[in-house]
Amino acid sequence: MIVLDASVAIAFLNQHDAHHGAAVELLKRYPPQYLMHPLTLAEVLVGPALLGIDSTVLRDLRSIGVEQVGAGPDEALQLARLRATHRLKMPDTCVLAAAQHHGVPLATFDERLAAVASASGLLVDAF
Repeated sequence: MIVLDASVAIAFLNQHDAHHGAAVELLKRYPPQYLMHPLTLAEVLVGPALLGIDSTVLRDLRSIGVEQVGAGPDEALQLARLRATHRLKMPDTCVLAAAQHHGVPLATFDERLAAVASASGLLVDAF
């Protein structure tokens, strides 16, 4: 079980993305269940929503084992503290919070988030 950042899900869905091959390999290496924070999932669905295929893409993500999860009842406090500590953008903070709350590593192609996750012992792989 791992938490996916939007960068991984977007790359997996788009065969023209520079990280598509790495995303496919990562999902092969780490079988489902894939956790995504609701804000992260929404971020992934913006492009498909513009094309009118967001429901289909959400269904496709669920079919490969993506599950929407939060970061617990004190999520607001956790997000505030993580953002204050690491100065990440809020979407990246949500990914980190989900990984921390569920006690699993995260996968990302974002260098800043990867650095923070690595320092916290929560990074699956650096790409």
